[in-house]
Amino acid sequence: MADRPALPPGAATGIGSLPGTDIAEATRVVLGELPDLPHLPELPARGPGADIIGRSSALLAEFPVELYAARWQTCDRPGRDLRRALDLLDRDLDTLTEQADGYTGTLKIQSAGPWTLAASLHRPLGGTLLRDPGAVRDLTGSLTEGLREHVADMSRRIPGANLILQLDEPSLPAVLAGAVPTDSGLARYRPVEPPVAAERLRGLVSALPVPVVVHCCAPDVPIELLASTGAAGVALDMSLIDLDTASSLDPLGEALDGGFWLFAGSDAREPGAAARELWRRLGLTPARLPEQVVVTPSCGLAGRTPTEARRALDACREAGRRLREDPEEA
Repeated sequence: MADRPALPPGAATGIGSLPGTDIAEATRVVLGELPDLPHLPELPARGPGADIIGRSSALLAEFPVELYAARWQTCDRPGRDLRRALDLLDRDLDTLTEQADGYTGTLKIQSAGPWTLAASLHRPLGGTLLRDPGAVRDLTGSLTEGLREHVADMSRRIPGANLILQLDEPSLPAVLAGAVPTDSGLARYRPVEPPVAAERLRGLVSALPVPVVVHCCAPDVPIELLASTGAAGVALDMSLIDLDTASSLDPLGEALDGGFWLFAGSDAREPGAAARELWRRLGLTPARLPEQVVVTPSCGLAGRTPTEARRALDACREAGRRLREDPEEA
């Protein structure tokens, strides 16, 4: 498990995806709008291989996948679909390496997590990997090894960067609740027990040499489970947090009091307002707010126009600045 370095005070970042197909322009936007905590852009509009599942599958070690009937599934050997995903990722990394030459701050990279991949990757004989605990174990091991290689590659490319890995787990609450549909849509896969889900995540987090932040923009994020994995923090959609119910705040409050990072996502006019209100409700020390909170949009921005996406990132940067300059502001 990696040590938890200090975050840039009052930082802002994006979740990952942006609109468009021009990676050079997207990288310029990220480096310009998010100077304290830029991230590797993701452009799903480029098609298969640039989507979250195809892109993350390109990071798997010796675990080939292919497209079949418009969905990703495991296969015996790498083919053109995986080569396309790898080519897109390599192009993105080359562009970031060139534009971030000499960068010495904090930098975020992203990948889908093992449970979201297990709920999304299909087997050739039908069903997703989620139905087979052994397949989930193998997938997690492959992802762990692939992410270790990815982190090492990024460290060579941008040696001055302090890397953070964002693990995207939008399917985790559904996996735990037994709400992931089977292929027919008429049934659901069995719920995964929380200790099993935590064990898989804990093994991945502990094997990586960089801090891990788990992103989940779905309701009912299992904060206590995530905090038990050794993750450095969580990225949430703040609009899904019930600030008026103490029982829903207690796990998050306990985690934050212990130093957990919060990547606070909001599409409000003042993106940092929800984090301020949460801090007040929990009675946490105001001075720690800009040290533990990173302001983000509520989720990825691929569905916005380029102008809207840039405005959203600009609003997050300004909200982070205000948190840094006056964490006790009403």
